[in-house]
Amino acid sequence: MQMLHSNPSPIPEQISKLAAIAPSSVALSHGCRQLTYAELDSKADRLAAYLAERGLVPGGTVAICMQRSFDWIVAALGIMRAGGAYVPLDLAWPDARLRYAIEDSGATFVVAHAALLDRLQVKAQGLDPERDASAIATAQPAPRKSLAPESLAYLIYTSGSTGAPKGVEITHANLCNLTDWHRQAFGVTAKDRASHLAGLGFDAAVWELWPNLAAGATICLADDAVRSSPELIKQWMFRERVTISFVPTVHASPMITMDWPETTSLRYLLTGGDALHQYPNPQLPFKVVNNYGPTEGTVVSTSGVLTAGLPGTPSIGFPISGTSLYLLDENGQQVSQGTVGEIYVGGRSVGYGYRNLPDLTAQCFVPDPFAGTPDARMYRTGDRGALLPSGEIEFRGRLDRQTKIRGQRVELDEISNMLSGHSAVEFAAALAVTSPSGENVLVAYVLPKKSDTALTSHDLQNHLLRTLPDYMVPAIFVRLRELPVSSNGKLDLKNLPSPVDAELLDGRAERAPASPIEERLLAMVREILGSKSVSAQDSFFLAGGHSLLGMQLVMRLRETFGVELTLRQLFEAPTVERLALVIESLFIDSIDSLSEEEAKTQLME
Repeated sequence: MQMLHSNPSPIPEQISKLAAIAPSSVALSHGCRQLTYAELDSKADRLAAYLAERGLVPGGTVAICMQRSFDWIVAALGIMRAGGAYVPLDLAWPDARLRYAIEDSGATFVVAHAALLDRLQVKAQGLDPERDASAIATAQPAPRKSLAPESLAYLIYTSGSTGAPKGVEITHANLCNLTDWHRQAFGVTAKDRASHLAGLGFDAAVWELWPNLAAGATICLADDAVRSSPELIKQWMFRERVTISFVPTVHASPMITMDWPETTSLRYLLTGGDALHQYPNPQLPFKVVNNYGPTEGTVVSTSGVLTAGLPGTPSIGFPISGTSLYLLDENGQQVSQGTVGEIYVGGRSVGYGYRNLPDLTAQCFVPDPFAGTPDARMYRTGDRGALLPSGEIEFRGRLDRQTKIRGQRVELDEISNMLSGHSAVEFAAALAVTSPSGENVLVAYVLPKKSDTALTSHDLQNHLLRTLPDYMVPAIFVRLRELPVSSNGKLDLKNLPSPVDAELLDGRAERAPASPIEERLLAMVREILGSKSVSAQDSFFLAGGHSLLGMQLVMRLRETFGVELTLRQLFEAPTVERLALVIESLFIDSIDSLSEEEAKTQLME
């Protein structure tokens, strides 16, 4: 492992010092509830003592699988304070994926509510913060031991090409580099109020919490309902007087084109996760910062404040402090300015490696010949970039079969492997297709075992949802009649047909709208996309739609039909045919005192 430069105290020790200096300062805020730094520190101490009493040893791992809450943050801090590494899991994952991550991480405990613990039935000990509250409160904290900078702070799972997620190991030294840079770059102080709205299984949540808590700021927790809409996020941030916020690209894109009141408290809107396609509105009363970084590089590797109103695509900024970024050719040599090269990340943010995957770790975490020290390492991202004259980096996409979907990193082969496991599927391949607007859309190509098999996209989506999160489920399924094979006899995925022209698994019979709702919806989609040729079975995104146009459609649907949809629902039902069913279902649920026919009639009025 590379030798790291000296770092400040690990996060738990920094928070303890803050609790001693300003015990009554508010650390966490959610609605009318608050938790001070003294309370946060004390609760984490008690939990650390309880975990140690029950067998957690330094270097052990503890999984957390709960909703966003004070208990979640207390658990993560307490685990680190006990010398363990926390493993954040997403409640939206299927049970099979949760079990795999818990077992692969070697978790001694799972912090979750009793119902989930009973359902998962894993070997790790269960810890329910509500059920075990009394025992935790009476645990006696032992004298604190210093945490080694090289010890693990957290272990986070990302999509893996083998059909199973892979765990990325991040140390306290790695985390401290992120924390130091963040505090200095954005001038974070105890007067700041930072948002906490990123997905809990997404490493952006790491960025939201620890750098801001280490600066004495207040963390404002957002409800899930708020997180689904850019407009609701904006209203919530204004109401909560948030001064610094991370918002995933898919929601930040429309937010930076909105009009904001001059009285907003927001100083910085940070974004990342997907490629940003436009610059912010020049009238914004805050700065917009575009960021890039793999999970293996501790969340952020490059960052840049955007100049408002410029044409073209924003850069991903400059390398952050303590981090080196190299653009290399296939021979490992640095490319010249303007030439595209693979992005390698070096410096103090490079993680320890992958849990239980030594070969993959050796392949991706390689010696850094440019650092000047023999044991330095760099991480091979598989992303492409080019150096601009300004010194900023321009992102140029992926080299391999990994992509970003709705801000989440996805290994396409994991989806392919899961699809191929269906009893009626002979072969399957997942691709990320770029729509005319630059949006990534997942497309699955499927060869059934029998040509007359009655296989539908609905069957395969349900099959995938048993093991994969929803953002990894393709929106489009193409039927293959034979495998694409190159002249040398190898599988040739590059010659798969375009989904626009291909035979869909469910067929592509051109037909008139099947209902008045479809008719109005289709007219709306055609107007927004500026195309009269779009059919009820065409994907909104493959026909030229993107996140900004998607938000326009969502807002038009709210005005026209009086239903509250989210952009996620549009990703999951991207055709007029499927979206009409979602609209009908939402409307009928909202007025369930009426009959279905009465509800549909009222919907069209």
